[in-house]
Amino acid sequence: MPSRPPARGRRTTERKGDVRERAILDTCEALLAHKGYDAMTVGDVARGAGITRGALYFYFGSKQEVVTALVARTVEHLWERSRATAQTEEPRQAIAAAMQRTVELWNEHGLVMRTAIDLSLTVPEIGELWNHTADLFVAAITAVLERAGIQAGTRPDQASAMARALCWMIERTFYHASQESRENLQEASKTCEHIWLISAGLIT
Repeated sequence: MPSRPPARGRRTTERKGDVRERAILDTCEALLAHKGYDAMTVGDVARGAGITRGALYFYFGSKQEVVTALVARTVEHLWERSRATAQTEEPRQAIAAAMQRTVELWNEHGLVMRTAIDLSLTVPEIGELWNHTADLFVAAITAVLERAGIQAGTRPDQASAMARALCWMIERTFYHASQESRENLQEASKTCEHIWLISAGLIT
């Protein structure tokens, strides 16, 4: 996202620029649902946000930059909601909480998440954001597996390698289930949770 100047003193209300930037990103998310990334234009985003094209270019240089910023905002929410996973002491509770938070975010912003996955191979900035988010989740899953008694390390039967496989399994499973229905997404989450529990040796 574009860098912002440091705040000067205490601010009790949002700056106009912050409000406009949020309106641009909210409009972009709505347009992804109605038109899709390819059909959406900068003019569409500007009109939906109630500003001119010129004003939009003050914040973002292209449609791609707008979508990249939207992805950045969404994955930040994803990580904020799941941060507790690495801190929850009881592995079963950690796994259940992580999956529930992930379901909630995919229900709210699944289209943005799928767009991020679709563009991650062709838009380097989005690919970097998505891979960094995956790395954070791998670290959190690794911590849960190690607390459950899985040996630390990168061999196939050790926590780090298992966590990476679990992370990408969850991503791909949620990607497909989120295109079908909320019910399918919930069922997919239960399956991923079951596999994670088996991997952690918590059920047989």
